[in-house]
Amino acid sequence: MKRTPLYDEHVRAGARMVEFAGWAMPVQYTSIVQEHMRVRTAAGLFDVSHMGEVILRGPGAEGACRHLFTNDAGRLPPGRAQYSLIPNERGGIVDDVIVYRLAADRFLVCVNASNREKDVAWMREHLRGDCVLEDRSDEYALLAVQGPRAADVLSSLAPGIEKLGRFGCADVSVGGVSALAARTGYTGEDGFELFVPAGDAVRLWQSIERAGAPHGLGPAGLGARDTLRLEAALPLYGHELGDDTSPYEVGLGWVVKLDREDMVGYAPLRAARDGAVTRRLIGLEMLEGIAREGCAVLACGAPIGKVTSGSYCPFLEKAFALALIDRDVRDPELGVEIRGKVKPAHVTSLPFYVSGKRKPSGPER
Repeated sequence: MKRTPLYDEHVRAGARMVEFAGWAMPVQYTSIVQEHMRVRTAAGLFDVSHMGEVILRGPGAEGACRHLFTNDAGRLPPGRAQYSLIPNERGGIVDDVIVYRLAADRFLVCVNASNREKDVAWMREHLRGDCVLEDRSDEYALLAVQGPRAADVLSSLAPGIEKLGRFGCADVSVGGVSALAARTGYTGEDGFELFVPAGDAVRLWQSIERAGAPHGLGPAGLGARDTLRLEAALPLYGHELGDDTSPYEVGLGWVVKLDREDMVGYAPLRAARDGAVTRRLIGLEMLEGIAREGCAVLACGAPIGKVTSGSYCPFLEKAFALALIDRDVRDPELGVEIRGKVKPAHVTSLPFYVSGKRKPSGPER
């Protein structure tokens, strides 16, 4: 297994290490619930150095991004980022990414760890114009500080970083370490992601731990990262997203800008926007049991879809699930088959959690 530059830090902290996408990663340090609640109420520090970083540069970089990604990178000024998708020729999703515009002719694309090689190969195959693609993943470490106290923690190390707007990015010095700081994350909370040279990762990690201790910050693992993203109903590749999934099935039509016919997948994406989809993503509040990926969803005893993600959500103190079901089914009460038994569930609005707020329980209205 590959190891991030912070592997020894995790081991010293007593983390339980697991294999994820070919990497040895910390799944938890204390308990997933404790780490989840820390992020919701204070701040958590994550090592996400397994993610991939790709640079697109040159006079044709903007045009290449507009061809390769569903969102319109041409609308980004330098110092801004946007959530986007890599579409395939069928209008499915190769991966979801964040595109950062570093300069007029330079973009950084952050891709999922499990898809790094596939994404880089796909982008190289479809690259056009005067643009150079560089896979810089091995040169970067990526640290995420997430939670309502994240800005307080980092402002003591990088004064002024709290002024960075949502989806803004800037080169900063954090405790003496040069970093690209972005106000982005994957927890449903305010927070920052810090791209740093791999050799500086340990120094920065230790500085953030010291600065964050008075604010209640502590390390958090992949287990909490997954329950946090589910609580916030954020999609995960391989679960809600995939090569045969349309953005319009999973509520991501807003990230598809159909203003250019040369974008990969334009025709099927336009057809999907106009109604050529058969499924839709829903949220389920479980009244009994905990639904997991692959569980059948039923209406009046008949299967209508499957759970894509499910877990107990610590902050909401209930079990929730995301599911892809037949588009035309509108029953507010459904069943989920869990280990051979059908458990009741409400269809509920998404997301389940909005930062700082407990949504009222009950069926979707």
